[in-house]
Amino acid sequence: MTAFDFLQSTRASYDAIADEYATRFRGELAAKPLDRALLVAFAELVRDNGGGPLADVGCGTGRVTGFLHGLGADVFGIDLSPGMLAAARRDHPELRFEEGSMLALDLPDGGLGGLLAWYSTIHVPDGQLPGVFAEFFRVLAPGGHLLLGFQAGDGVLRRTEGFGHDIDLDFRRRDPEWVAGRLTGAGLTVSARVVREIDDTGDFPETTRQAFLLARKPVVSGGRQDGDTD
Repeated sequence: MTAFDFLQSTRASYDAIADEYATRFRGELAAKPLDRALLVAFAELVRDNGGGPLADVGCGTGRVTGFLHGLGADVFGIDLSPGMLAAARRDHPELRFEEGSMLALDLPDGGLGGLLAWYSTIHVPDGQLPGVFAEFFRVLAPGGHLLLGFQAGDGVLRRTEGFGHDIDLDFRRRDPEWVAGRLTGAGLTVSARVVREIDDTGDFPETTRQAFLLARKPVVSGGRQDGDTD
């Protein structure tokens, strides 16, 4: 799949289901204390590093953007789908949401204190992922933090129907260590790995393991980077 094909199918699919998606998942974070704890820790790390803007890349309907805003983060959202952005602006009129692609972010070099990609890289083809992580590295300030959330495992789940609409989405399960290696290859330092086991109970059941990786853009000082050794 080319970058163009991936972007077109993802945009069209989420445009089609935006309203139903917003209604279905509006209360999901309230049911997931571990997710909330990870987001709180992430927001604190960004704040303690001096703050700065925090981008929720692939923000969808803005539910996580709104949560981070409630923690005091200087956060804004970016998404590929105009339909999802319309829902985000409706539900969170006090926040800024922009249309854009994580393959080529319309952001300056080193301008972000933090970047969240919360289940937004799951549709990106493997061949495009190093370029996405290179973009994340580019827009993060030295010392800036990145948090990824994604389904753990292997293989691709293709879905052609969602909420009664025709869609065309591939959901990619990935090995956390493989993803960590791609982050390292982009120049980022992985600082934490969390895997949540399958939980098919409650209002938001999950049939796959969920993975979360926290990474940081090294600080360069005197020609050396964080973690350099003699």
